[in-house]
Amino acid sequence: MSIKKQLGIKIKRLRQKRGLTQEQLAEKMEIATRTLSGIESGKNFVTSETLEKVFTVLNVTSTELFALDHIKPQEELVQEIVNDIQNLKDRNKIETIYKIIKATISD
Repeated sequence: MSIKKQLGIKIKRLRQKRGLTQEQLAEKMEIATRTLSGIESGKNFVTSETLEKVFTVLNVTSTELFALDHIKPQEELVQEIVNDIQNLKDRNKIETIYKIIKATISD
């Protein structure tokens, strides 16, 4: 997957996490909705000016924005989670993870 596509997916997820539509985010960033749509779909790459607006409006750091490890196939993500949990030795941490997972998926 290209960096444009990965970055677009990340921006879209951050936008959705904050409850914003494309129109709302584009307005806050002072760019056209079609420009944001192109960025989110991976058709267009962000300019440095637009990237600064992403940081400001979505209140993210460059590290957070460019951490793209989460964009993996679902099976791979699940396997990594399982492997990480299986390698834990601390029962309290395992119980905490269990509670978080149960609370998250029971919504």
